[in-house]
Amino acid sequence: MDVKIEPSWKKHLQGEFDKPYFEQLAKSVHAEYAAGKCYPPGPFIFNAFNHTPFDKVKVVILGQDPYHEPGQAHGLSFSVQDGVPFPPSLQNIFKEISADLGVSVPPSGDLTRWADQGVLLLNATLTVRAHQANSHASLGWQQFTDAAIQALAKHREGIVYMLWGGFARGKAWMIDKTKNLVLESVHPSPLSANRGGWFGQHQFSRCNAYLQEHGKEPIIW
Repeated sequence: MDVKIEPSWKKHLQGEFDKPYFEQLAKSVHAEYAAGKCYPPGPFIFNAFNHTPFDKVKVVILGQDPYHEPGQAHGLSFSVQDGVPFPPSLQNIFKEISADLGVSVPPSGDLTRWADQGVLLLNATLTVRAHQANSHASLGWQQFTDAAIQALAKHREGIVYMLWGGFARGKAWMIDKTKNLVLESVHPSPLSANRGGWFGQHQFSRCNAYLQEHGKEPIIW
């Protein structure tokens, strides 16, 4: 199957595109988009890969599935399009960055600026039906996105993986902690973050320190 995706990722994931499950996944996604409103818009489904080539990945931030309300999702986990109010989780992410690094909260929730620096903002499920969280979780996307994580784990090292909440932390088994930095915490959503374990973890400064120790440019968060 010919999928429009950034060439270096296509090279590493071509085997997935050729498997029967992916053909069925593509059919299911097409049917869902044809039947009603889904997010993100079709051209943005592989945005995380297209903005962060395989060999440029320095950090991975895993989300569960895209935002499901109008104008929010554009294919990058936790990110919203410019001009859209910050969802609660993104508010808490920015609060922690501000406290950790002493920087101001940015005016835009569009995290493309992170993706272009090497932060893979990957949702486990890449599409969603409008107003219905996790509605596409059973379509087969997780087999595909797990394969992407495993490709990184096999061919790359020195990456910082930020795993927030039980769902993301459930992916830790794929990552060699002796060759990468794995930062685990509760999810930044208010329900989890306000119970403790999100604020004050200094994940963003720890990430940058690790990158610099490995000869890489730190992320401008």
